[in-house]
Amino acid sequence: MMIATFSNARTTLACAHKGYTEGFNTAFRGGSVMGYALCSLGVFVLWVLLTFYRKVYPEADDWEILFDCAAGYGLGGSTVAMFGRVGGGIYTKAADVGADLVGKVVAGLDEDDPNNPATIADNVGDNVGDIAGMGADLFGSFAESTCAALVIAAAAVEGSNNTLSAAGWDAMLFPVAISAAGIVICILCGFFATNISPVKVEADIEKVLKIQMVLTAILMLPVIYYLAVLLLPEHFRLEGVRLTESGHQAKIHGSPFKAFICATMGCVGGLIIGLVTEYFTSHSFIPTRELASACKFGTAVNIIQGLALGYKSCIVPVFVLSSAIFVSFQLCDLYGIALAALGMLATLSCGLTIDGFGPISDNAGGIAEMALFNPEVRRRTDALDAAGNTTAAIGKGFAIGSAALVSLALYGAFVIRLRVKTGVNILEPTTFAFLIIGCMIPYWFAALTMKSVGKAAGEMVAEVQRQFSMKDSKGKTLLTGSTELKPDSKTCIQISTQASIREMVAPACLVILSPLAAGTFFGIQAAFGLLTGSLGSSVQLAISMSNSGGAWDNCKKFIKNGFSDDVELRYTKNPQTEEEKKAAPKAKEAHDAAVQGDTVGDPFKDTSGPALNIVMKLQAIVSLVFAAYFAAINHGHGLIQVQ
Repeated sequence: MMIATFSNARTTLACAHKGYTEGFNTAFRGGSVMGYALCSLGVFVLWVLLTFYRKVYPEADDWEILFDCAAGYGLGGSTVAMFGRVGGGIYTKAADVGADLVGKVVAGLDEDDPNNPATIADNVGDNVGDIAGMGADLFGSFAESTCAALVIAAAAVEGSNNTLSAAGWDAMLFPVAISAAGIVICILCGFFATNISPVKVEADIEKVLKIQMVLTAILMLPVIYYLAVLLLPEHFRLEGVRLTESGHQAKIHGSPFKAFICATMGCVGGLIIGLVTEYFTSHSFIPTRELASACKFGTAVNIIQGLALGYKSCIVPVFVLSSAIFVSFQLCDLYGIALAALGMLATLSCGLTIDGFGPISDNAGGIAEMALFNPEVRRRTDALDAAGNTTAAIGKGFAIGSAALVSLALYGAFVIRLRVKTGVNILEPTTFAFLIIGCMIPYWFAALTMKSVGKAAGEMVAEVQRQFSMKDSKGKTLLTGSTELKPDSKTCIQISTQASIREMVAPACLVILSPLAAGTFFGIQAAFGLLTGSLGSSVQLAISMSNSGGAWDNCKKFIKNGFSDDVELRYTKNPQTEEEKKAAPKAKEAHDAAVQGDTVGDPFKDTSGPALNIVMKLQAIVSLVFAAYFAAINHGHGLIQVQ
């Protein structure tokens, strides 16, 4: 966050004096600090932790206990991510919605107008939500996917010495090696964006960012294969959760090539999900342009179309995830799914760099507007921000896909840890009942977070209206050019801060306590059902909410920046031609409908949608860490002893 706030003013100055090349490079390098620092710290701290535990448990027979202890690393990362993501999301969207509704729709101000008291809170919120929140979320994914792979790999296989534990410490650390190699690949590819093929004109921005994502994914594949051959034994056996015809747990035969295919399914699957997300949310493609056309018929039609777009955007990602899960499970059982999650997160440094690029560019535009720079500077920062928005949507697609795989891997580690010999049978009454309850949890969570944004935004709207209605000694207001009154940004920042701290408690308690309550009172079968339902439901809801919100945001930019060939969708405050003057009232109505759609979409894409990633992961990691506790209560039947 510190580097991001240093970078945004420098990006504004670079765009003002040196054009697109320096502006892009400044924002990109500012974002890369989050990407490389977070991934490097994640790998290094985990390595130190495992090295320390290895001194306590030096024998390979004890490594199962060692990696159970290390699972706490994932729980810690995800717990903080919950507060960072939910708190940050409420903070940023309370300010954003309040600033948009009163500033743009009611008062007719430009975005980031210095007279709008909520502008500073909105810009601060971009850092809190998109830098701290997204960083914490993806750090949680990295920590948990690695811990899940380690716990599954360490599981002892009865009657076999040909396990990964027996193959030595290097084989066990194969998941950590993938993440470490990913950092090096992303650093090398970073030079492509800033030095080898830099941005020269506006059209280059999105192209360079997209090439960056594709290039890192392609270069990771041979590296993963090399690491698999180098570190893993030629053949190894794993504890599986599938049952043989005789009713015993299957013993899985793995190999370096199978492990490579599993990681590849995740890496390529993540890229496909990202590109599909871009198709549905970028104004370069048909879905968002159709959404812009719907704005001509009012806010209601825009919102109906936007919801439909989000639901439709689930189709391809769900098929991709299902394919990755099926292939990985067939090859290496649950270890394969954990490797697929790691494959998807292998290029995390690059993904986080691009995620950080977006809010830095957004803040640069705000600074250009508030510091009264030439309009051309704002146009350049807006071009950076628009590309950052699209690539951030791609990043959210990656985050959701990886969260689904991580959650499933953790769920599998939970089942293996409990030594469940009969598999998970969803037709057990307790399991099925809690499966339905699990499906409901994401909706309950989304309701809490969206209501929180609504309440906080209401407070923000009231405060901004109060300041706009104040008059100075000459009877002038902030909007009519008062020289005595100044916008009170501090009060707006306090509203967002207090609301985010107050409102993040209930959603976090729901996610952390629900698996604990199910396992404690109703036993492990209830926990199985809860995790199954929550995972299936969260994936669909997260994808649809994030993509609806992203499409509404880019639809607003499409109309505001005049990209359309339809004059009724080219909003301008100062129409020049006769045709523009005639269409101005219609264009204003379409713009207002788009702004209102965007305010609805703000909590969708930046609060509830992304936070559902953590719902999936946190419930699963809590269950894994407390597995022994659940098993100890009446032999896993819970305090109520449901049979």
